[in-house]
Amino acid sequence: MRVVVGTDSVHTTAAICDYLERRAGDDDVRVVAAVPPGDGVARRDAAEALNVAGVRLAGDDVETELREGEPASALCEAAADVDADEIVVGETGSDAAGSTARTVLERASRPVVIVPVPDLE
Repeated sequence: MRVVVGTDSVHTTAAICDYLERRAGDDDVRVVAAVPPGDGVARRDAAEALNVAGVRLAGDDVETELREGEPASALCEAAADVDADEIVVGETGSDAAGSTARTVLERASRPVVIVPVPDLE
C-alpha cells in the first residue's frame, strides 16, 4: 500500500508511526512536511519530524520530503504524485492542525486517516 503521511512535528510523526507500526503489511511511505517559505523555525521542526519518520519506520520503504507551501495542498499533491492509496495526518485538536486535517478531507480524492496526537501539556 502506498501511504502519504503529513507531519509538522516530532510528536505528530511519533503518533502516526505508532499507528503505522500496528498495521499489518508492508507499506511504501512518503512522509511530507510542508513549511511556509522563509520560516526557519518551521523548517527546523519539519526536518526533525522527517528524521524521526526515517528512524521509526526503518523496516518500511520510506521516503521523506520537505515542501514549501500550504500543508493540505502539499499533501494532496504528494498523494497524487505517487498515486497514494491513502493519506495519513495527525490531529492535535488545535486550530491549525484541525484546519489542515479538515482541508485535506475536503480536497483529497483518496481515503484520509486522521490519527489523534496526544496533548503534551
